[in-house]
Amino acid sequence: MGCLRRLFIALLLLLAVAAAAVYGLYRLREVAAAPFQGYSANEMFFTIEPGQSSTSIARSLEEQGIIRDRRLFRAALKYRRLEARLQAGEYRFAGPASTFDVIERLARGDVYFTTITIPEGLTTFEIAALMANKALGEEEELRSAFGSAELIAELDPDAMDLEGYLCPDTYRFPRKPSAADVARALVERFKSSFDDTRRARAAVRSLSVRQLVTLASIVEKETGQVAERPLIASVFANRLARGMLLQSDPTIIYELKRDGLFDGNLRRVDLERDSPYNTYRRAGLPPGPIASPGQAAIDAVLEPAESAYLYFVGRNDGTHHFSRTLTEHNAAVRQFQVRPRRSQ
Repeated sequence: MGCLRRLFIALLLLLAVAAAAVYGLYRLREVAAAPFQGYSANEMFFTIEPGQSSTSIARSLEEQGIIRDRRLFRAALKYRRLEARLQAGEYRFAGPASTFDVIERLARGDVYFTTITIPEGLTTFEIAALMANKALGEEEELRSAFGSAELIAELDPDAMDLEGYLCPDTYRFPRKPSAADVARALVERFKSSFDDTRRARAAVRSLSVRQLVTLASIVEKETGQVAERPLIASVFANRLARGMLLQSDPTIIYELKRDGLFDGNLRRVDLERDSPYNTYRRAGLPPGPIASPGQAAIDAVLEPAESAYLYFVGRNDGTHHFSRTLTEHNAAVRQFQVRPRRSQ
């Protein structure tokens, strides 16, 4: 009889422990699922360093008011079996979040990034200004980083800066990247796009990387129409083959902008400047790229259209009229440029 009594008491104790465990688990889930915000700011940034322990992470989260209790966080973390899954990086919290929500974000690696799209045809100075406007660095620091050619020296030993090699694309950056990291990311994207196929095609056309990017940057600045670029490239290829001057306005405008002398109008006196960027006076290509060309412009130079065109003029609608002879070109200039100006 005594054995049965002791067995019964033990069973009751086991049931009590089990009930307490179930209730504890229920309370854990209930409290860990409740939204919490212990900081007064509109947003809070939190960083997990590589190799940081879950204990240290929990303490920092509590201190910054992102979670209610570090012990609750660690218990919930163990319950979800995510102790070893928290990922390094910077996270942004804005508004109440439950402990479970915080854990899931940290385990998912929902790191905070700023997304920026760099359009084709911008100069290094314009890219620096664009990125500074998106709070991705100080403009002067970015200009300085873009002014060093070290990152591109392997591909272009003659480069004096990174003009032409800051690849236009969409990027994701952490909140406060260094200027050096930004420059490296943009140049690495260019290097990855300039693959073995493009290198081989450049070699077939006897173009160095610098010559290719310089000519592609001119094509980029001459037209915003992707379909026209192979034709524009063919005009310049034909003129270079014949020893003709390129006579490209964007090359002069580039230097005027760089020197702070361009007011939006290109004048006859500008065409008479004695400058290596004045392709109305100097034969061949200018000293280097005048902007960052997109992939379409680079491919247009690598595979220009088959044409006998030597001239083109804008139609005032974003497209161009192409001509084979100077007589045809002069007629087109009168039709698309002179007459519309006189009728204004």
